[in-house]
Order: sequence, then C-alpha cells, then structure tokens
Amino acid sequence: MKSESNLDPVRPAVIVHDLEHARAAAAAAAALGVAVTLRSAPGAACYLGPSVFRAMIDAARESAAGADVVAVMDCGRDAGRALAALRHGIERVRVELPWATRMRLADIAGCFNAALDDDESVALNLLNCNDPAAACQKWLANAEK
Repeated sequence: MKSESNLDPVRPAVIVHDLEHARAAAAAAAALGVAVTLRSAPGAACYLGPSVFRAMIDAARESAAGADVVAVMDCGRDAGRALAALRHGIERVRVELPWATRMRLADIAGCFNAALDDDESVALNLLNCNDPAAACQKWLANAEK
C-alpha cells in the first residue's frame, strides 16, 4: 500500500476547515517556498463532501500561485466516501478501515494516481484560530528548520 510518507518526503500539514484556512496555508507555503499538506478535519468527508473540499483546495491553489500543495481528505471509517473523494480528484485520503479493506482501497487509489495517507505527524489545526495567516506562516517557517 502506498502512503504519503513513501511517495514524498513528509510535508508539514495544516488541518483546514474552510476556504480562508486553505488560502492562508497555501499563501504561507508559497511565500516561504515550502511544500504543505492541507488536511480536512477528521471525518470531514461525511459533512463537507469531496466536491466542496476539492473546490476549496483548487481555490486556495489559484490564490497562491506556485504553492506546492497536496490535499488530504479524512474519510473516517467510510470506504464509500473515500472512493468518492478519489473520483473527485483528491490526491490522498485518510481512512480508519480494516487492513484488507485498506489494501483494496490503496490499489484503487493507485488507479487514480492517488494514495492513502498514513502520515501521523503533528499538524497545525486551524479550528478556532483567530489569525490563520500568521499561524500558518509561523508553523511552516518552523517546519523548514
């Protein structure tokens, strides 16, 4: 099974909850010249949906030209929502599924040039953050070191 950690070096991750968060993280990454992973909140596929998340990530990428952004949608324990995320072009999905199901899903993800995300490193969570731009700038600047 592919995971982000064996596809790319581990990137600093930011958990985004809305378009403002995604734009702040992408802008900080572009300004600092670092790659960033934009993760949805845990289980976000259930209430946000892959088309909305994809549109949010696309808008963030457009607003921060040159930003190296990878999108990760958390689908919790829902393999169907993970498949929907892959169909909508999400590059990585996070799932909590039994091993055999994960293996099958990883194979399917490969058909979409996508992968399962197993990165367990600490991420900056922008929930309840008063200044997402400053928080992302500080987080990503420290991740560079």
